[in-house]
Amino acid sequence: MSNKTFLTIHSAIYASFAIALFFVPALLWPLYGVSVSDPNAYFLSQHNSIFLGGLAVISFQFRDIESDNPMAGKLFKGLMWTNIFGLFITLYACITGTFTGFGWSDPAFFGLLAILSFRQLQKTNNS
Repeated sequence: MSNKTFLTIHSAIYASFAIALFFVPALLWPLYGVSVSDPNAYFLSQHNSIFLGGLAVISFQFRDIESDNPMAGKLFKGLMWTNIFGLFITLYACITGTFTGFGWSDPAFFGLLAILSFRQLQKTNNS
């Protein structure tokens, strides 16, 4: 997959979740088995959208980076580790029962993005 395609998809996914967590957390979180009845929990969901939105913007801004650019490897390594952290944190939430129902899709989502980031990193290292 080209860097542009990968980073555009990565950006769109993160932007979608950032928008959903900011505007409709009371609709989204119950799918994961989490209640947002507390105003502080509602705010924390919106606060989380800062980081998801930031990753979306960074991915989108770097979508034209060429594989032979030394910064491409650093970008893909950063995205890969971000997604690995997401994989372990959400897997922990599923194992401990914090996430139920649709919550099991999060480790799969982060795992897939970690693998795709790793593949882009390998492609960059091989050019």
